[in-house]
Parts: sequence; C-alpha cells; structure tokens
Amino acid sequence: MDKKICTIIVPCYNEQDAIPIYYDKMKKIMLELSRYEFEYWFIDDGSADNTLSEIKRLNENDERVHYVSFSRNFGKEAGIYAGLEHANGDYVAIMDVDLQDPPELLGEMLECVESGVYDCAATRRVTREGEPPIRSFFARMFYKIINKISSADIVDGARDYRVMSRQMVDSILKIKEYNRFSKGIFGWVGYKTKWIPFKNVERVAGETKWSFWKLFIYSLDGIAAFSTTPLSIASVLGILCCFFSFVGVIFIVVRAALFGDRVAGWPSLVCIVTMLAGIQLLTLGIIGLYLSKAYLEVKKRPIYISKEEK
Repeated sequence: MDKKICTIIVPCYNEQDAIPIYYDKMKKIMLELSRYEFEYWFIDDGSADNTLSEIKRLNENDERVHYVSFSRNFGKEAGIYAGLEHANGDYVAIMDVDLQDPPELLGEMLECVESGVYDCAATRRVTREGEPPIRSFFARMFYKIINKISSADIVDGARDYRVMSRQMVDSILKIKEYNRFSKGIFGWVGYKTKWIPFKNVERVAGETKWSFWKLFIYSLDGIAAFSTTPLSIASVLGILCCFFSFVGVIFIVVRAALFGDRVAGWPSLVCIVTMLAGIQLLTLGIIGLYLSKAYLEVKKRPIYISKEEK
C-alpha cells in the first residue's frame, strides 16, 4: 500500500539559528513515523539574516526539503498561504520553526486525521508560563471578545500548529482575501477539529518577532476580518449621544423656564465636549479600519511575491 504523504509548512523569518535544531529534531520524529512520507516547504519571509542559506543547505542534502523565498517581508499569514499553495501532501501540517510547537504531537495529530473522524487536528496552549502577565491577559480577552462578536470558532490558546486533510486545505485556498487572519479562516471553513492541549514551550533559539503592539494590531485585523459588530457599536454610540443630547436640551429649556437662566461652570462643558469628540473619533476610526480593509482588497494585490523557489 502506498504511503500517505504529509507536507510540513514551516514559515521562517530571521530564524537562522533555529532551523538546524528544528531539522535535527524532525529527523528523529520522522523515523518514528516511517509509515508516512514527508516533504518540507520552508517559507522564507524576506529574512535579513542567513535563514535562506540554511534552508538551501538543507535542500541540497535532502530532496524532501523545498522552499519559497519572498521578495520582502510579507508576514506570517502570507507565509502560511504560500505553503498551502505549494503543499502536495494528503495531509498538511503547519509548524513554527522555533519548536514552540512540539513535534512529538505530530504522530497523534496525523492519526486523528487519518482515522477519518476528524478533518483537522489542532493544538492549543493551556498554560502561558514565561509570558508577560499583561500580554496573557489581553490574549485571553481577545479570544473571549472575538468568539462573542463573530462567527469564527477560535479556541482560547489556539496555535497555527495543526494537521489538515487535503479537502480542508483546498477549501482554505479558495479564500483569496488579502487581509488574512488564519485562525479565523480555519474556523470559518468548518470541518471537524480535534483540539490537542499542551503546555507552553520556550523558543529553542532567537527572539520572538511578535511584540505586544504587533499582536494588538493583529487582533484588530482579526476582529475586522470576521465581525461587523464594531460598526454596530459605533452606530449605537451615535444614537445614545443624540438621545442624551436631546434630553439635555429639554432639561435646560425647562430649567430656564422655571428657575431662570443661570451661568453654569465651563469645566463640565469642556468634559462633555471632549467626551463627544472622543466618541466621534472612535467611530471614525472604526469606520476607517473597515474602509482601509476594503481599499486593500479592491486593489487585488498578490498576497506574496516569490523571488526564488525550489
């Protein structure tokens, strides 16, 4: 019987130190999973170090190793999409090269999908040890908010590390939007998913590319991509402001008719004006966010540009 092929997608950005460690670790895992054939697709996301050189070295020594090198840094989402486009396997896995995605789980994940009961086996972190408390707090809040205001099914602690069936991958590739939020897309396409928990693992080399600010912007992109609730909130704020303004005008007119016109203090007036200005800027910002996303979509720019691949 022919062996099933598993494609492993590995997005990389300035990971020259982690690549050799990752590859050595995966060689041991693949020996244990000899019933499958494997191929790698390393995606060099416009790295400024020797990441591409390390990938090329692996490519020369291992025919299973393939790569795509971007013309510049397009981001991890573009890297994931490029890997999915090039994947030829019956099963497709997405893994981080820093070994924060435990390779030891790969066998269990493949068995889940191969059984036919599940279309996808995905991982989620159940602990955030080693992560700043403020970052952990906002991460949990993000998952709570997006699950309440959108149709995307995103589990708290969900990672991009997952194994998917060919059918699920083909469905994801039909979604060609420029502003991509893969965690939401994985949930939006549906299919039955098995969630596998694991404890947080530190990077084996290098530094994280995700600052708090980048994660915050990424979360806003995710909310804008899968929910129009913020637009509804902006509308509700506008209605409430109009209502309270109307009530305030009636109150002032009645008070002046009954008690005469008295000069009120200016500090309260300044506070009210500042509050209303803040609400206006907030609603304009929300509308601008959605407008900017639509602007980028209608341009029909490519999700990534490949400079070199093999």
